Amino acid sequence: MERPDREREESAARQAAAQLTAQGVHGVALAWVDNAGVSRVKTVPTSRLAHAARWGVGMSPCFDVYLVDDSSVTSPHIGGPDGDLRLFPDLDRLTVLAARPGWAWAPVDRYEQHGGPYTACQRRFARRATEAAAARGLRPRMGFETEWVVARAGAEGPEPAYACAGPAYGMARVTELSGYLGDILEALAAQRVDVLQLHPEYSPGQFEVSVAPTDPVGAADLAVLVRETIRAVSLDHGLDAFFGPVVVPGGVGNGAHLHLSLWEDDRPLFSGGDGPYGMTRECEAFLAGILAELPALLALGAPTPASYLRLAPSRWAGAFQCWGLENREAALRFITGAPDAPGAANAEVKCFDPAANPYLVVGAVLTAGLAGLDAGLALPPPVSGDPAATGVAPRLPASLGEAVEHFERSGLLRDALGDALFEALVAVRKGEVRLFDGVPPEEIAAATRGRY
Repeated sequence: MERPDREREESAARQAAAQLTAQGVHGVALAWVDNAGVSRVKTVPTSRLAHAARWGVGMSPCFDVYLVDDSSVTSPHIGGPDGDLRLFPDLDRLTVLAARPGWAWAPVDRYEQHGGPYTACQRRFARRATEAAAARGLRPRMGFETEWVVARAGAEGPEPAYACAGPAYGMARVTELSGYLGDILEALAAQRVDVLQLHPEYSPGQFEVSVAPTDPVGAADLAVLVRETIRAVSLDHGLDAFFGPVVVPGGVGNGAHLHLSLWEDDRPLFSGGDGPYGMTRECEAFLAGILAELPALLALGAPTPASYLRLAPSRWAGAFQCWGLENREAALRFITGAPDAPGAANAEVKCFDPAANPYLVVGAVLTAGLAGLDAGLALPPPVSGDPAATGVAPRLPASLGEAVEHFERSGLLRDALGDALFEALVAVRKGEVRLFDGVPPEEIAAATRGRY
């Protein structure tokens, strides 16, 4: 697919820039997420937005082989000092940043210098998977939960200085940080982000926000926007927001659980059927495809050695390759929703964390689900209770190296991602395995908790 008409995009950007200027916006952040899960950006003055929409903004492809510490590796197709890409903002997602007055934000699609699509663009991969679902008459809906730990800014030591002392899920935490949490809700509302809930989580200083489901690419865009909004509000309150998979080893880490459902026009496919717990045949096959591919999907959804400090049994992290009804120990959790709201039925992939590139996650999960649908797969029996105690389900990979081995054997994901993106991902994952080889868990946590 070629980039949209340049003149039309330029005209739309001129109108958008005039509106931004009237609102006092002086700069636009053009953002994407690299293969290590780090948000990267180039900014342009508002007056240059139209130029960026027509001609793009230059950026090296080398960031696709950067690691979490900003060192780099190379791959057969991507790496080294040569080459350049063009970043084109998606004006439909252009958002004035409520927590950063004077700034707006837009996700970008990346193209080659000659104007053709860049095959390793993660956002376009997510769009291709969404288009593949649409070609089958299906409308996927997705949404991410965002978990983070709040600490006093600048505190040094093996553990952060948590910004609140209240208990897990306790009202005390909300009371202690009511101004901070209120500002987060206010900023998200001003950006037209539909928040479903915001609550204290299990770990010290930990919170979670979940937003309404939308199309897969939009869900990934929102995951980035929500995180950057939380980060900005935190800084204004003298706080650090840690999104790393683990903040302190040995405890419950941060997840980035993906909720998803499947629709055919306005008919929900996750309810109203004669399959398990009301699933339709399409729903069961779709979820079976995801479940079968989970060991390889972990290389995308749990992409750093720090992820496997979080992905431990008996911590509700989803460390076992199984599914269950409302089972928080299963990697794939099915949720029926209220009896009078059949469209609320959805599934939750629990084994992913915030180090993941959300565009890769939604695209790969869709790819796996569609493969299951095409093959007519069936789910195995559901699992109840803790698989660590019952021994009824296989453990998912317990290290990044093991997950990468599964990923490299996945012809499905290689075909969907394309060789350039697939090989870059393998290079980055193996680079991070080497980067943290032999490093104590405490140092891994400290090196990664503030990078995402």
